Amino acid sequence: MTTAPPAQRSLEDLVGQIAGQSIAKWQQGYLDDQSSAVATLAQLRRGAGKLPRDMPELWGMIGMELLFQDRDLSDTEATRAENALFLAVTLYALHQQSRTDRRMHQPGIELGAAVRRMMPRGEIDEPIRRRFVRVGTAATPDVLAFRLREVITLLRRHAVPLDYQRLATRLYQAQTPQGMRQVRQIWGRSFHAYRPENTETADHTPTNDKDS
Repeated sequence: MTTAPPAQRSLEDLVGQIAGQSIAKWQQGYLDDQSSAVATLAQLRRGAGKLPRDMPELWGMIGMELLFQDRDLSDTEATRAENALFLAVTLYALHQQSRTDRRMHQPGIELGAAVRRMMPRGEIDEPIRRRFVRVGTAATPDVLAFRLREVITLLRRHAVPLDYQRLATRLYQAQTPQGMRQVRQIWGRSFHAYRPENTETADHTPTNDKDS
């Protein structure tokens, strides 16, 4: 009896996997003060909030060639995958900046939960909430990139981590027909369902740090 070949993973899952593996490697190098990782993240930060078409100087640094390794992509699929991967990786580079004592990429933390974690326990911070809502109402990848950069800057200031593998997957999904509605629902639900753990401190006052 022949065994059927394993099913090919979905493109959005592949985008997330590539982002997660690349970021985990750079993150460890950055925390270990490896000069190559520090230099790479410094370059990638320049692309935060932009799309790959606008940053040709970063081509070849993101791992996009892995998207095409085992499959042929249509132009639409390729653009969505490249945008999602580029955004996730460059936003992580911004998020980790100068954070040498903690990992800003942590599995399992959805964007809505991360945003809620910035707020005082049992309260809603209205300016932060409005920025989060603006992300969910972005109508184009360019606008989504810009608004996400604003939120990631806040997460960095409050030292709140995020799952960038999951973010990359969401960013691909958001570019598909009706996908943004689904992503908006996921982000909103994670915001409302967030419950602080007993070990977390209620104070997420911004910390002073220096650029590396």
